[in-house]
Amino acid sequence: MIDALVTYAVVGLALVACVTDLRTRRIPNVLTFGGAAAAIVFHTATQGVSGLQLSVFGWMVGVAIFLPFFMLRGMGGGDVKLLAALGAWLGPREAFWLAIYASLAGGAIGIVVALASGYLGTALRNLRTLLTTWFLVGPQPVPSMTLEDSKGPRVAYAIPMFVGVMVTLWRR
Repeated sequence: MIDALVTYAVVGLALVACVTDLRTRRIPNVLTFGGAAAAIVFHTATQGVSGLQLSVFGWMVGVAIFLPFFMLRGMGGGDVKLLAALGAWLGPREAFWLAIYASLAGGAIGIVVALASGYLGTALRNLRTLLTTWFLVGPQPVPSMTLEDSKGPRVAYAIPMFVGVMVTLWRR
């Protein structure tokens, strides 16, 4: 029963995030922070202190995994908070795997979008420049290659996150 409720909550949260991300290119705080708070309350009410720990650690793992990409300006804050909220529902281990599956889906979708828009060559050159810069001076935002400055096509990251949710739940 508890697993089914968690599944419904996670799928619902991810679906609403997809709709809002596609429509507005934002994932609202009320959804991410509200989803995380609901997860913490739910797990605490149903499992006590161990549920609280599971939820808080899941949230922390979600933040920790995507925060570096946000700090390098390659990912929006809503995407970080969405992973954290989903992690609060799923727990730390599944938050980790959700991030892996979402990243793989995001990479695949990004390649398809780059191919379809004729941007793949530019994207590969940018990747080479980015890696060279990071090798020489360390990881830092590279002007014209940040989320704010890039002229390339964008992917609403809630979509690969939803794919990651479905794979994570399937592999449970």
